[in-house]
Amino acid sequence: MKARVIIRSVIAAYLITGVLLLFTAFLLYQLEPKESLITLGILLIYILSCFLGGILAGKGIRTRRFLWGLITGVLYFILLLAMSWIFGGGIQNSLSQILTTLVLCGAGGMLGGMFA
Repeated sequence: MKARVIIRSVIAAYLITGVLLLFTAFLLYQLEPKESLITLGILLIYILSCFLGGILAGKGIRTRRFLWGLITGVLYFILLLAMSWIFGGGIQNSLSQILTTLVLCGAGGMLGGMFA
């Protein structure tokens, strides 16, 4: 039961990510912002997606919601890293950027679990 809730939460987080990235791509096409703003926007999308995934996990499991939100955020990050490696031909970011993204995804999921 818990695994099913977590899997659904991660899938929902990725669906949210997809929608938000499409919206961001449209804005990029229209506004042509600086690269630093693009990077910030993508990180915010990751955090928001993990936050909403954490809410879903917390509402679905109802006990130790912060822990299940954290697990959702970390699984989201692991899947993100794996897809970047598989489809991107390797990992281009530095270790500090990767760890920062891991912490932000985990914190977003945990915060979402606490709000559930």
